[in-house]
Amino acid sequence: RRFWGWLNAVFNKVDYERIQAVGPDRAASEWLLRCGALVRYQGYQKWQQDYNGLPTGPLGKYKIEAINATDSCIMYRGFDYLDGLEHVTEIKLQKCIYIQDECLQRLSETKNLQKSLLQLRIISCGNVTDKGIIALHKL
Repeated sequence: RRFWGWLNAVFNKVDYERIQAVGPDRAASEWLLRCGALVRYQGYQKWQQDYNGLPTGPLGKYKIEAINATDSCIMYRGFDYLDGLEHVTEIKLQKCIYIQDECLQRLSETKNLQKSLLQLRIISCGNVTDKGIIALHKL
């Protein structure tokens, strides 16, 4: 069990050089898919779930519009990947064992999400308390 916790922490480590090199949407896509989440891009209906099948093309062509983090291992440590995302309208956090109150506070303080996010679903995330839900007031 400790091994998986360690590995998940490695998956969530933010690579700031990668964000600079490929842009925030591509870097965030890589992080989310590496952690088991799905992303949907603006103008596309299909959810991207295969890390090796990430679309290629000009930098900035694919903008994340929706994130489905059901059963994923995303954690606070990786949330800096969300800072540069300007088009996210929907986030679903379901059965995310590493999501806790501090994560929701961080989401609430993310300026781009304050502007773009229309729907946030938090379902069966056992480490979220009333404190975390109250922290969402800035969204």
